[in-house]
Amino acid sequence: MPNNTYFSVRTSITPALTLLAGVLNPGSLCATNLTDTGQDLCYNGSGMVTCDASTTGDSAAYPAQDGRFGRDAAAAAGQLSKIGAGEAGFDYTKICNSGEPAGNGDCPANPVPGNGTNDWGCTRDNVTNLIWEVKINDVAHLRHHAWTYSWYSTDGTTNGGNTGTPDGGDNCLDATRCDTEKFLADVNAAGLCGQSDWRVPNPGELQTLANYSKASGPPIDNGYFPNAVNAFHWSASSTAIVGATYAWAGNGRSGGFPKSNQYAVRLVRGGQP
Repeated sequence: MPNNTYFSVRTSITPALTLLAGVLNPGSLCATNLTDTGQDLCYNGSGMVTCDASTTGDSAAYPAQDGRFGRDAAAAAGQLSKIGAGEAGFDYTKICNSGEPAGNGDCPANPVPGNGTNDWGCTRDNVTNLIWEVKINDVAHLRHHAWTYSWYSTDGTTNGGNTGTPDGGDNCLDATRCDTEKFLADVNAAGLCGQSDWRVPNPGELQTLANYSKASGPPIDNGYFPNAVNAFHWSASSTAIVGATYAWAGNGRSGGFPKSNQYAVRLVRGGQP
């Protein structure tokens, strides 16, 4: 955790506390369906095991665990129908830069990340119906995975009365445009996946990407989010609890951080901002 963190909240892998975490983050819950946590194993007192009645049933020592319920449990049992594919209960579809889903029109069935019209540029979450930016491993690209940005927004409805830090660093394609608002404007101008209504996600939307079953590496489905970095990602929300000079960021866990910090950004479209 960075030394200048004011506070951090570890979101629980249990559905009830995950929902509570969303309530604590104003405006963080999606108006669409919620994904599951990715946790399809259970704890038996000494380690993680397959969830069954003998180890984690209702009469066992550690009953009613997350891994026994929801989309993840259904997927583990082979009983979950998906539109696309993905780890555990997650359900994703690749989208080409043209805006066409994989296997439709000229978009290949398994497109690869790139700049071309029929290359992979976005991923649709078939549970929430949100469409997410996919990062590129190319230092000459606007959406290179290693770029970072300070938090900056002139939108008075979300900035909490503090616009943040414009161009807070030089770790992006154009060293004069390394903040969230400028990056957002540049991606919308480029028309990623044929759209120009991209936005910075709210905290709850970021949380829907988290796969809490992962013990290391980025807590996300790497098969549908290649080039992901194991780092905090900015949300669009200032922190009412800490103060207007802080904003929410998440990486499977969430917290309030100074807007001058430089973190990753993964843009989203669809749903409710």
